[in-house]
Amino acid sequence: MYRNCIFDLYGTLIDIRTDEYSVNFWRKAVSVFAQRKASFSPSELNRSYHKYVKFAQFREKLRHPLYKHFDIDLLEVFRRLYADKGIIADMELLRKTAIRFRKASTERLCLYDGVIDLLESLKAAGRRVYLLSNAQESFTVPEMEELDILKYFDGVMISSEERVCKPQKEFFERLIEKYNLDKSESIMIGNDKNSDMMGAHGAGIDGLYIHQEISPPVEDESEICAKWKIMDGDVYKIKEYILAE
Repeated sequence: MYRNCIFDLYGTLIDIRTDEYSVNFWRKAVSVFAQRKASFSPSELNRSYHKYVKFAQFREKLRHPLYKHFDIDLLEVFRRLYADKGIIADMELLRKTAIRFRKASTERLCLYDGVIDLLESLKAAGRRVYLLSNAQESFTVPEMEELDILKYFDGVMISSEERVCKPQKEFFERLIEKYNLDKSESIMIGNDKNSDMMGAHGAGIDGLYIHQEISPPVEDESEICAKWKIMDGDVYKIKEYILAE
């Protein structure tokens, strides 16, 4: 029996669409910083943002030379952007900036149909629910609170805090070790055949794959390394598999 259900978030429980590339987005992002009198043009903010992202990525690569998959914390990028304009940003300002920056890029944010029923059914059945997400904590936790699902999770692990991400085996193992989980009683549920399913397989954890519109393309189902595969995006089927086990 799977006592521990480890979920991916975006594309698995949350349907999200973001735009961080268009000129329109960078025009909106400028206003985020202008609220604190940090004046950028859209092109300047775009260049500086990507410069500091690359710098942070380079630094993390030096810190973790054996990792192929690592992550950064964008709060440090925002701090450097404010510093460029002579502003010393405290954590409160950085977190507010992250939320506004994310909202400026977000075109759609909602739960897939059946998510609340799934989470409540798992909790009612005594299963423990965990999150393992490649994401920014400063974006993800507010969005989970906004959608009122954070309360269902017994544990949350996000790549920006750990500086490592799926499919790196160590990311999965950190969750297992932190919450003292038995791998044989744990299953990874996700919509990405590589980061979720191959990552879980490499860590010795079973997987349940659900294909959604924003999932990476799948040409052949046989390439998905998972115990169960839901190819039509029907979230209601997840509990049918897990609770029947």
